Amino acid sequence: MLLITCPWCGPRDETEYHYGGQAHVPYPADPADLTDEQWAEYVFYRDNPKGPFAERWLHSIGCRRWFNVLRDTVTYRVLASYRPGEPRPELPQAGGNR
Repeated sequence: MLLITCPWCGPRDETEYHYGGQAHVPYPADPADLTDEQWAEYVFYRDNPKGPFAERWLHSIGCRRWFNVLRDTVTYRVLASYRPGEPRPELPQAGGNR
């Protein structure tokens, strides 16, 4: 089980949350001008990195707020959580002081 820290409620078990997909995906500026192919790309295509990945989560059993989580897709380790509108946290470089 993952232990995810809600920025408002603190650490809780992952069963209290719902996954919401990739974070920081901007809504199209002029959605009416998009082609079907561009809409499909916006709706269905997301990054799939090996390593740190910014995700959206909803604390559905708690405060019912959305927030962002930086999670390592290799180890499933939660590296940081932060409120919407806050910048993605910088991670220490590999091999650096921790």
